[in-house]
Amino acid sequence: MLARLLYGGRLSLVIGFLAVALGLAIGVPLGAISGFRGGLVDLVIQRGADILLSFPGFLLALALVSMLGVGLRNVIISVGVGSVPFFIRLVRGSVLTIREMQYVEAALALGQRQSVIVFRRVLPNAMAPVIVQATLNLGSAILVAAGLGFLGLGVQAPTAEWGTMLGEGRQYIFRAPALTTLPGLAIFLAVLAFNLVGDGLRDALDPRLRAL
Repeated sequence: MLARLLYGGRLSLVIGFLAVALGLAIGVPLGAISGFRGGLVDLVIQRGADILLSFPGFLLALALVSMLGVGLRNVIISVGVGSVPFFIRLVRGSVLTIREMQYVEAALALGQRQSVIVFRRVLPNAMAPVIVQATLNLGSAILVAAGLGFLGLGVQAPTAEWGTMLGEGRQYIFRAPALTTLPGLAIFLAVLAFNLVGDGLRDALDPRLRAL
């Protein structure tokens, strides 16, 4: 049981990290382009984000994995896509503020290309809230992946993964409660840990809180 918990923890954490990395890789550039360019580009990107946000995160992942099929890669894609609109909105809001700064106006006046300004001057200054959100999203990604595994749509048995272990152990919950209690406790502690890390990063990276 301990060996399966440790192996399942490795797999659950890999799913969480890769899903959040996928959301960052797609959402951050789109949010930066949307906030800096504005106009029709902003309209199209934001309407796409609105469509994704209209679905609850778990239902969106459930629909995607039902279309793509079960398996580790498809679970990562399904969970990662659900985090994309949150990063788009967060980065766009930061970029809308930063693009009005004097150093950005100076770079535009000097004739630098917009792509260079966005990725070398604007994005580095917009990453603090993104890092905090990414840490908080790790817990959500682990929860969604565990829910898919519990329903039999995630990592397939006999591969150990916390959600899959919960689904396998539910039929023995009265005869061997440890089969469900221990994976559930592991999920709870992992999500709690990432939430606490996210809160700590928010306090460390927010200059207003440091001033207090």
